[in-house]
Amino acid sequence: MEALVTQTGRVDPMVRAAMLKWPNVPDVYGWLRLDARGRWQIRNSQVNQPALEAFINRNYLSDTSGRWFFQNGPQRVFVTLDLTPWVLRLSPDGTLSGHTGTPWAAVDAVWLDDAGHLLVSSPAGLGLIHDADLAAASARLAWRDGAPATLESLLASDAPPPDIGIQLATGWHPIAATEARTLGTRFGFVAEPKPSGLEATQPRP
Repeated sequence: MEALVTQTGRVDPMVRAAMLKWPNVPDVYGWLRLDARGRWQIRNSQVNQPALEAFINRNYLSDTSGRWFFQNGPQRVFVTLDLTPWVLRLSPDGTLSGHTGTPWAAVDAVWLDDAGHLLVSSPAGLGLIHDADLAAASARLAWRDGAPATLESLLASDAPPPDIGIQLATGWHPIAATEARTLGTRFGFVAEPKPSGLEATQPRP
């Protein structure tokens, strides 16, 4: 059995036990969605039960193909992503946490796409800064020399100026340009998972 470990940690013990007991339960596609505000949607109805939301959060994983899924007992429920695998909240102290509540201890880079989304890449994957935190993020814009920067400066041209960045708890990070349509390819995730050819002919380990 492949190791099921991500930034959220290991799957629940009862989930692992169910996987061992029933290893060949068919996967599910097109049922669960993560929206751009970090909310779980089941067939376009928001998950409002705290216990269910917490269970999904604890067992949110990805496979080697970059497809994200919820391990629901022995069954993989693949997740359709509105934009990115993670939606991030920005705390007043500059720390980031994923929509699952998991702290983001490391930041690789910060990006601004051509649709105006502020994104952060890390070893855990790519995250979208929650729209409710964009004002707080704008207040943290700074030039490389430490002088405050403005949102107008960031958006003045098609690409961010090379010396503009954002000050987070992990330090100052320059903001680079990227394209919304290539996020999955560039950062290694699948927004709309589909069964692979291998799955059609072989049972899942």
